Amino acid sequence: MSETIPETSEGGAADAVAARAEDLTKVYGQGETEVVALDRVTVAFGRGRFTAIMGPSGSGKSTLMHCMAGLDSISAGSSRIEEVELTGLDDRRLTRLRRDRIGFVFQAFNLLPTLTASENITLPLDIAGRRPDPGWVERIVTTLGLARRLGHRPGELSGGQQQRVALARALAGRPAIIFADEPTGNLDSRAGAEVLGFLRDSVRDLGQTVVMVTHDPVAASYADRVVFLADGRVAGELHEPTADRVLDRVKALDSPGTVS
Repeated sequence: MSETIPETSEGGAADAVAARAEDLTKVYGQGETEVVALDRVTVAFGRGRFTAIMGPSGSGKSTLMHCMAGLDSISAGSSRIEEVELTGLDDRRLTRLRRDRIGFVFQAFNLLPTLTASENITLPLDIAGRRPDPGWVERIVTTLGLARRLGHRPGELSGGQQQRVALARALAGRPAIIFADEPTGNLDSRAGAEVLGFLRDSVRDLGQTVVMVTHDPVAASYADRVVFLADGRVAGELHEPTADRVLDRVKALDSPGTVS
């Protein structure tokens, strides 16, 4: 059975969560081809906190994030974004939830090449018919150091700048939570450090909630907390992580019989 890991706010209120999964199970296939990707996972992500998810290849990291973000269906259990239960939402309500309360950042920047950085940042709000908050967008752009790049198209930006535009786009609608799947995977070490620094700053300075899947112990060290998965189950956690402590834990997970 999966370990239950509560997440609390700094004041200790266990209900100050941006997302929660309870006994979340995801099964692919049937019969002989059945694969249990997530096995009754219970975990919560505190509001205004930065959490990294780590584990060996095939441990269920991305599957957990996709299920909690409403990008993949759930076989059993439950998943909530704030007070909203995802299970049972029809496509229209699920689309609205993802649009209004969730931000996504992936390895692929997914910027439209014909639009400027500014237009890419506000595109989801434009599609939803919502007016951007100019003060909020300006704050994000300033924090990300994009003020002088807003008129540039993606092809005129470096990889790190493109990823920062993608981050600004994810933040522009003030989502309850940002899910980031290997957001530095396509970046060099310098650009990756810039993106991770901004994610850290967005939690500290903007009160954002960030959940990041990563395989990189250095990237995980930017988080407040690391949740480890192994074989589709929660295998422990680490608070105030350092790269060395994360690496030691990951090595233990890769060794048979050492999962805690």
